[in-house]
Amino acid sequence: MLIYFVTFVSFIFFYKYSLPIKQLPPWSNETRLLSLQFLEDLSILFPSVKSLKNALSVYFNAKMASSKAKRKCYSKLNTNTMENVETTTTAVSSSLLDLPDLALETILEKLEPVDLCKMACVSSQLRDMCSSEYLWKQHMKRKWGRVFGFVAKKEWLLHVASQKNILDGAERRGFLSKLWPVMLFKSSDERKSSEPRDTCSAVSCYRALETGRFWFPAQVFNRENGHVGFVMSSYDAELSYDSQTDTFEARYPPHGQRAESGVTWDRLREVPVDNSPHDLHISTCLNDLRPKDHIEIQWRRNKHFPYGWWYGVIGHLESCDANDTYCRCHESDMVVLEFKQYAPGSRWRHMTLNRKEHREEGTETEGFYGGIKKLCNKDEITMWQRFWPNDILE
Repeated sequence: MLIYFVTFVSFIFFYKYSLPIKQLPPWSNETRLLSLQFLEDLSILFPSVKSLKNALSVYFNAKMASSKAKRKCYSKLNTNTMENVETTTTAVSSSLLDLPDLALETILEKLEPVDLCKMACVSSQLRDMCSSEYLWKQHMKRKWGRVFGFVAKKEWLLHVASQKNILDGAERRGFLSKLWPVMLFKSSDERKSSEPRDTCSAVSCYRALETGRFWFPAQVFNRENGHVGFVMSSYDAELSYDSQTDTFEARYPPHGQRAESGVTWDRLREVPVDNSPHDLHISTCLNDLRPKDHIEIQWRRNKHFPYGWWYGVIGHLESCDANDTYCRCHESDMVVLEFKQYAPGSRWRHMTLNRKEHREEGTETEGFYGGIKKLCNKDEITMWQRFWPNDILE
């Protein structure tokens, strides 16, 4: 029996201080239970062994509880890992391109231009979809529609016709570095084709405007930073956009390189008539003009300068008592123009012209008055009145 006791103590010593290479299998717990049973039998013969048996029982129970907790944790971890793998596999198996075309186009419509260009980097299919004329016409209308009018579009077409190689490879690579339209690059199939790329597209126009390389015609209110001599006027200018400041540089003919910088969006509008600023506008509204109507009229200092458009209203004749009920000013051949931004008594306050035989009228001293446009749109009137001076001009 003593031999059994010595053998058991040796086994316990070896078990406690040995370094197992790998985790024991589940059946090892059963072996430990057998060892405890052996100690219980041995304690009958040797009472001193009972305390050793109790201590080992506590130790093995703690080890068993820890082992069960670890197995449960490993099992949960493996389950979560498998679920994550399955979820990832499911996510990878579905792609953005698997969406119906209508759904995908709806998503692309919500993107800003810079995000649309990034999306074009994903694949050749998305590049083609992101270069859609429909998408870029929407962006053109949203950002540039108010200032990029019919005259500017004609100028763009002339610009493209005169520079067929406007989109050379160097320009396109430089543009890509700014995260702008990757769709401007030719695909491998397009490079094999000898057909020239359509530089008249909406994306090309948007790019030319956004980079400021295309100077387009528009009009600027209160030119030269609100110079007192141009208050309540609007003059033709060539504009270049600065995306860093979100403002424009304006060049006014015939001053050549003389320019005004920092022109904000609220001071701009598209050119209102499709003719040269040196040409007289043919008025079609003269017979309809009545007192209190809002108008724009061409005016220039001398015949060497282009016309600007000036804001005014139709006034009453001197013979009229300004009573709306009995007013007959609209039946007269003479029309009174009032520029109320000037003080009463100023030589610029009133102007009278003949509605039946109106052509350019004026002198070298007073300047020359040209064609008239009646303002029927409330937004146009509001736009003019935003620039009304704080103090009446002399």
